[in-house]
Amino acid sequence: MKQKIVVALGGNALGNSPDEQLKLVKETAKPIVDLIQEGHQVILAHGNGPQVGMINLGMETASKSVAATPEMPFPECGAMSQGYIGYHLQNAIREELLNREMTMPVATVVTQVIVDKDDQAFKNPTKPIGAFYSKDEALKLQAEKGFDMVEDAGRGWRRVVPSPIPVDVAEKTTVKTLVDNGHVVITVGGGGIPVVQEGNRLIGVPAVIDKDFASGKMAEILDADYLIILTAVEQVAINYGKADEKWLSTLSIDEAEQYMNEGHFAPGSMLPKVKAAVTFAKSKPGRKALITSLERAKEGIQGKTGTVIMVQ
Repeated sequence: MKQKIVVALGGNALGNSPDEQLKLVKETAKPIVDLIQEGHQVILAHGNGPQVGMINLGMETASKSVAATPEMPFPECGAMSQGYIGYHLQNAIREELLNREMTMPVATVVTQVIVDKDDQAFKNPTKPIGAFYSKDEALKLQAEKGFDMVEDAGRGWRRVVPSPIPVDVAEKTTVKTLVDNGHVVITVGGGGIPVVQEGNRLIGVPAVIDKDFASGKMAEILDADYLIILTAVEQVAINYGKADEKWLSTLSIDEAEQYMNEGHFAPGSMLPKVKAAVTFAKSKPGRKALITSLERAKEGIQGKTGTVIMVQ
């Protein structure tokens, strides 16, 4: 049966340099096009952690060493990452489609995601970004620029920014129009460019929206049947890495919430994926979320692997 599927691809799956990414996207495109060839309608989202960090660091370094080079605000760095990741992905998917004698337009939409200016995340920045600094350098930046700086796992000091919850997608009508007309659309890259709305204006804010939450919001907006969140493992596990480790093929909403409350999922990796999956599955009867690896996405939709989260 044909399904409308939003696929959330992790930024770490795209490598740490343009050359590495250009090679990896050719492999990434194959399982994506497998789903399309099966007759599914696919909308692709992606992370941008390594890429936006690289852009931010490059612009920071240039502003210190090259005269008259301005520092680049973080929302603009996010927009740059959407453009360059989308450029690579859309070309790789287009090429793979044509290799299979499938003609289908592929487009990247630079996407702004609206957040609530009163989101509590703005009072508690937690997402590390950019370069590492010594303590003295960090305190100087904190004093001069008002950045929130924290010590990061013994590696040095870094700036932290808020990670607010997505409320809406500014370009949702554009994305929906493209999807309805048979395009493969790449959207909400890196969680989207975070903006707040003031009257008719959208104003970028220094924040990072979790790409799994943004993908779930886009899946809701598009009335998707499936949200597929791709990760490094084939299934979700409880007691991960322990003697009583257990891999899960299905999860009810109640079970997922219980395991989250019991602390089974790491905050920086599996927890946001399970949270986003639960939020999407609860949003409308019949919706399903699947967490699995990129290579097994096709088998996951067929019910052969992965962890399916749904109302039971």
